[in-house]
Amino acid sequence: MTLQYTLKKYFHEFFIFGVKQAHAALFAGLFFMLLFASNHLQIGSIARYDFIFIVALFLQFTFYYFGLETKDEIKVICLFHIIGLILELYKTNPGVGSWSYPEPALFKIATVPLYSGFMYAAIGSYISQAWKIFKLELTGYTRYGWSIVLCVFIYTNFFTNHFLTDIRFLLIPLVFVFFWKTRVHFTIIEQPRVLPLSISFLLIAFFVWVAENISTYLGAWQYPDQIHTWHLVSTQKVTSWFLMVIISFILVAYLKHFKKDVLNKYR
Repeated sequence: MTLQYTLKKYFHEFFIFGVKQAHAALFAGLFFMLLFASNHLQIGSIARYDFIFIVALFLQFTFYYFGLETKDEIKVICLFHIIGLILELYKTNPGVGSWSYPEPALFKIATVPLYSGFMYAAIGSYISQAWKIFKLELTGYTRYGWSIVLCVFIYTNFFTNHFLTDIRFLLIPLVFVFFWKTRVHFTIIEQPRVLPLSISFLLIAFFVWVAENISTYLGAWQYPDQIHTWHLVSTQKVTSWFLMVIISFILVAYLKHFKKDVLNKYR
């Protein structure tokens, strides 16, 4: 096997990996195209945030209608909608003010436009699609019940860190310890590849942070220090997304891994 052949093989596999990643991130990609387009389209009297919500809702329905997402997957994504919305309501509360949505909207609860839930749903959609496309399998997985407990601590810390000590400096090392033996097996073409689960969380969090920079630049929301002049979102947000991605992953893992094993056990 020559070096040229080996490089060609890996380049081909990397190309296919990129194509499949784009397929898995189809909803997220369309959503960010929607953010960009809404910033430039003349949409009459409809508020931009409402326009984004209506079109995103149509996209979600289209994915379900054409079988790109199953009923169970939609349920998981809707649950992540709710989790994200509750967090948004707290974080945008004037007493907290972590970020804000400066534009008006009809479809909103308090200060939070309903389209914001689709930003969280996009993560859940990506993980769910990637699970199918790359034929993900988990090995060395710790008891699912304990991962739920970990998620509860992670989610709770997003609220309590404003009046108690932020314990992410404990949670992040705990995640690496908790999933130390867990491996993700995925297939790009034929040969299975293996990656530590925690590293997968970190990679997804980084790309969500990149998407967050694009979103804030397009005016999807604003952090307090971006009100007058846009600049890069703090890299500290990578740790926040790292922890949030875990919650999304565990929800999808219930459907794709744990629930499947339980059903197989009782067949």
